[in-house]
Parts: sequence; C-alpha cells; structure tokens
Amino acid sequence: MTIFSTCIKVNEWMSKFHGKWGIAGGWAIDLFIGKETRIHLDIEIALFREDQHMLKKALPDWSFEKAVKGELITWEEEWLELPIHEIHGVHKQVGERLEVLLNETKDDEWIFRRESSISLPESSLFLDSNEGIPYLHPAVVLLYKAKNAREKDHADFNAAKDLLKVEDKEWLRKALVVHVPRHEWIHEL
Repeated sequence: MTIFSTCIKVNEWMSKFHGKWGIAGGWAIDLFIGKETRIHLDIEIALFREDQHMLKKALPDWSFEKAVKGELITWEEEWLELPIHEIHGVHKQVGERLEVLLNETKDDEWIFRRESSISLPESSLFLDSNEGIPYLHPAVVLLYKAKNAREKDHADFNAAKDLLKVEDKEWLRKALVVHVPRHEWIHEL
C-alpha cells in the first residue's frame, strides 16, 4: 500500500470539487508531518459551508446524511445551517465512506464554530502536502482536537507541536486559552 493511499483516493474523489477543501483530523496531522504516524479508522475532510451543494455536484455517486443531535438523517437539497456541521457520505456502489465537516467564514476569515472570537484568514486554512493533497491547517486541527482530547489526539499534538511555525504555535496557544483555558497543551506551546 502506498503511503497516504487513503488521502490520495480522497483527493481523486474530490477532483471535480471546485471549492477549497482539505483533509481534516488525524490524517491532516500526518500529511503535515509527512508520514503516517498511527492507524486511522476513518477520514474526514473540511470545506466551507458556502460550498456544501458543490459537494453533491462533485460526488454524484454518493448519498449523504447530516448529523443532527447525534442522529444521521438523509440530507436532501436543503441548505444546512449551524448547529449542523457534519455530513456523512457513502459511495452508492462500493460503500466507501467520507465524513465532511462544514466550516464557517465571514469577511474572508475562517471562524471557529465553537467560539466565534477565534479566527484565521480564510486563505491560511488549507495547506498542500508534498503529494499535492490539501489538508486543514494543523493548528486548527489541534484546536478542534483539544476539547475532550483522547489518547490519539494527544499523540497527534505531540507529533505535530515541534514542527509548527512559531506564529502557528502562538495562534494555537492563544486560541486554547480562550477555548479550553486550563488545557495542558497551553504550557507545552
């Protein structure tokens, strides 16, 4: 199996999607680091809420469900607003799965949906791996992982923290102070 074969496959699926997007979660951390650091049981992508219908056009062979209060419900053509931010896709023929996370924007800024005072320039949200695969900025991934962090989230933090640029560490530290003020990662940044 090729390194990042799962991410390469998703990049191929998304080739007809004309909006900005990127691999999210633990895979994004591995793409940032440049190697697979652990086993991943699923794969998520992030895209801007404004591009949600573009997703269906790009993946016509997929069915989609929206996560509503912990329950998956068929997503038809309706516009998804907050608090709905998670979509689950299944390829109708082969059963491949993809989780899609909708991200908020305002005035060219990405807005953290859990705390609107935390933002980042929209143009900085997605980076490209050496393989040409877009992924969510690792500081943003770690911010999402910080609340209710599991063992794998701590592993992702430890794998990525020393590779973050100084300004990205500082952005993450300040965001954590606002979002989870007593988080142990704050002192490690």
